[in-house]
Parts: sequence; C-alpha cells; structure tokens
Amino acid sequence: MSSLISQQSGGVLWLRLNRPKARNGIDSELRDALRDALSGADLDRSVRAIVIAGEPDFCVGADLSAADAAPPENPLDYRTPMLPYQDLFRRLWELETPVVSAVRGRVAGIGWMLALLADLVVASDSAKWTHVFTRRGMAPHAGDPFFLPRVLPFHVLNEIALLGDTVTSADLRQWGAVNRLVADDDVEKTAGELAERLASGPTLSLGQAKRLYRRSLVSDMTTAFAEESAAIAMLSGTEDRAEGTASLMEGRRPKFQGR
Repeated sequence: MSSLISQQSGGVLWLRLNRPKARNGIDSELRDALRDALSGADLDRSVRAIVIAGEPDFCVGADLSAADAAPPENPLDYRTPMLPYQDLFRRLWELETPVVSAVRGRVAGIGWMLALLADLVVASDSAKWTHVFTRRGMAPHAGDPFFLPRVLPFHVLNEIALLGDTVTSADLRQWGAVNRLVADDDVEKTAGELAERLASGPTLSLGQAKRLYRRSLVSDMTTAFAEESAAIAMLSGTEDRAEGTASLMEGRRPKFQGR
C-alpha cells in the first residue's frame, strides 16, 4: 500500500500520509512521494487547493527506524541526507497552489514544517506538538532553522527548541501559527471547507499573493516592489482579473476559473 494516498475531489487535492504504524514518520519513500505530489499539483490546472492530512497522528518527523535512516560512518556525511528534505520543504514553501494542513494527534520534528508551512493551519484542540531535535541531541535541520523563524515569534521558538516541552494547538493558536482550533472530529471537515473556498477563488491571484509575501521575507524593498509590479502586470490580462472587475460593477458574486 502506498505511503501517500492522493485523492482529488473537484478542485481540491487531498494528500494523506499513510504510515500509521510509524505514526506517519517520513521515510525516503514518503518524502519523495510528497515532493512529487506537490510539484505535480502546482503544474496541474485542475488542482486549485491542497489539503495535507494524516491520522491518527499527523506526522512525528523523520522515521529514524527506517532502513535509509542509518547514521553515516563519517559525521560530515550527515549533510547529504538533509538535502532531499530541504528540497521537500522548499517546494512546499514556494508552492503557488494554496495549501491547508489538517492536524490531529502528534506532531514532532519535521512534522512541524509539514503542518506550519501550509497557508492555513487547522488543528485539533487535542493535538500535541513537540519540537524534539534538542531532546535527541541534534540541531534543528531539514530547513527548520530557515523556515520556523519566519512562522513563529523569536522567543517562542527559542522556548520550543531549547526546552523541548510539548505544547498544544491552543498555544500555537495564541502565537498566531494556527488559523482554526477545532474539535478532533471537525479537523478534516473544517480543512475541507477552507480548501473549497480557496479552490473557488482566483487561484492565479492567490498564488501571486503567496509568492510575494514569502519572497518579502528574504528580499530587500526594491526587489519586493519590482516583484509586486511584475505580479500586477501578469495578472492584469487574466480572465479572473476581468471577472473580478465585472462582478464588482454588476453587483454580483464573481465566478473565478483560475485563468
């Protein structure tokens, strides 16, 4: 059975991690399947939003028991195994298709990035989050030191990483990292509703909004202004831009097509 179940309903693609015995720990097979699914979805015009889910646990990080997780003989060789994981999370970060994460159960290690690099995060009020790296005598890795400071407040991240205490979805909601805090049974329903809303929107515009905000975190003002102008110019000739204007003038709800 595949470690990643991909199911499309209308314009929404559901990506379900399917390694329940490993608590959805990510091995090389699942990592590569996620990378390929995300990349393919961004090129598929029929996919207008994505939901990432896993049960009973969302994702407890890399599967250290997997055969491909054996430590290298030379410590310097640890650099190489990180590259495919860095690539996975870079692709998730740069994806133009809107992404919703549906989080239940446990989240640990690199599972934080899989959850929090989504555009909208729906989390169960019973979910438990543990950063875990320093608990195991490791440094944060796989892109974590780049991405999480762009998602979480600096001193909050220090507490999470240095103390290693388990935190709740309510904590993350208070810190601004969770969009919807719901009962366990409502996680996928709520995530699906948000994804449907995104899928019915002007997805070219949404993709540019995502890109501009993320790029602004690593660029200077001059570059950000230039990219903003380029995005406006690119969208000006789209059918959705024309529909947005027409629906406003005609006093009706817009019908966007992602074109």
